[in-house]
Amino acid sequence: MSIEIKVPVLPESVADATVATWHVQPGQAVSRDDILVDIETDKVVLEVPAPEDGVMGDILEQEGATVLGEQVIAHLKPGAVAGAVVSKEEAASKGEAPAAAAKEDNDSLSPAVRRLVAEHNLDAAAIKGSGKGGRITKEDVEAHLANASKSSPAEEAQAPVPARSQKRVPMTRLRKRIAERLLDAKNSTAMLTTFNEVNMKPIMQLRKKYQDIFEKKHDIRLGFMSFYVKAVTEALKRYPEVNASIDGDDIVYHNYFDVSIAVSTPRGLVTPVLRDCDTLSLAEIEKKIRELAIKGRDGKLSVEDMTGGNFTVTNGGVFGSLMSTPIINPPQSAILGMHAIKDRPMAVNGEVEILPMMYLALSYDHRIVDGKESVGFLVTIKEILEDPTRLLLDI
Repeated sequence: MSIEIKVPVLPESVADATVATWHVQPGQAVSRDDILVDIETDKVVLEVPAPEDGVMGDILEQEGATVLGEQVIAHLKPGAVAGAVVSKEEAASKGEAPAAAAKEDNDSLSPAVRRLVAEHNLDAAAIKGSGKGGRITKEDVEAHLANASKSSPAEEAQAPVPARSQKRVPMTRLRKRIAERLLDAKNSTAMLTTFNEVNMKPIMQLRKKYQDIFEKKHDIRLGFMSFYVKAVTEALKRYPEVNASIDGDDIVYHNYFDVSIAVSTPRGLVTPVLRDCDTLSLAEIEKKIRELAIKGRDGKLSVEDMTGGNFTVTNGGVFGSLMSTPIINPPQSAILGMHAIKDRPMAVNGEVEILPMMYLALSYDHRIVDGKESVGFLVTIKEILEDPTRLLLDI
């Protein structure tokens, strides 16, 4: 008797998914709640855990296969016992080296090792692994190649030829979805970008003065993003067109303030949502941003984390960007780009001062937001960032 391993129920807006990574191989013992496979959708990666202890049976859908919700993709044989799977060391000590074991070894190689083995047409079974459980590492393959070249005088006589290679890999579902949305934004919106600059000295002085006290009380560092989100929320209150979206021939005005935060992850750029920002303190915003960033890094963002959002903030400054034109995140009507803070000479009261300046870039859909509103929105953000006490006084 075996247990069917199925694709989880997919979100309502997701038609199908892709088998991203199998973490186990047939014949491998697993414990309950061990992650068997990652299923990638357009929005999130879903983890499929083992329902109970057992031994992995046959895998019906390999990595890269397109699957549907609740589709059977593998079987698990319940009731694993200690020693059910023979390790490579035990097999070697018993003189066992069946072809099936060699195939399993090759399937368990990391992508980097598998690529090296394929490029040099090597037999993985002939390479001695130094990794955990006898696993072959990239260094093992390189050492094997070095030893092989030393043992071949003919190869030593040849002049080294620079390697010229290329690699073709399929786009992930998330990357394809990002590409579709970016093209849709460019083709279906009347997008314009307006710029301004902000003197970050007041906020930098504020952070320096209260950083230690803030961190001690709230157990989190005071960053710039909480100020950005607060300033954006206040500007959205004053310019409801920027907080609206187009639905057919209607304009939908939102009376809540959900701000998407662009987060760079190993899988691509995602925009999880901070909800009800008008009710959050600076500390709460910082904590929620950290939580979303960690979930994004670990591939733990849920569909709920990614759904909604009336406006997006993206901070290319963390990567060194000085100026850019961010692309709208449909169906939102605008996106704010923050950039690197650089010391620049500025004229202040007829004198030149060196100030930490940052460019702001607001891209907006001109079908719903006019120039007056877009410039006023950006100036409001500038004024709040240059004088944060405006938030307290509501001016």
